[in-house]
Amino acid sequence: MSNLKKQPPQNNRLLLKYLGFGMQLMLALALMVFLGLKSDKWLSFKYPLLVWILPLLVILVAIYQAIKDTSKKSNV
Repeated sequence: MSNLKKQPPQNNRLLLKYLGFGMQLMLALALMVFLGLKSDKWLSFKYPLLVWILPLLVILVAIYQAIKDTSKKSNV
């Protein structure tokens, strides 16, 4: 019975960790789209190149970070 009481705090901690990761990802994507729009306008590109490239880089970094975080072996 003591196992059941110890599990939820660890699950809540894990939930908060990935909730924070998701919020960071959404904020980074929004910021990169905004910066891409401003940069494309400033550089006078014919096509919205940086609007596509900057968020793609954020997504690639997020995938790398998620794989790195989930592949760690736990000491439990």
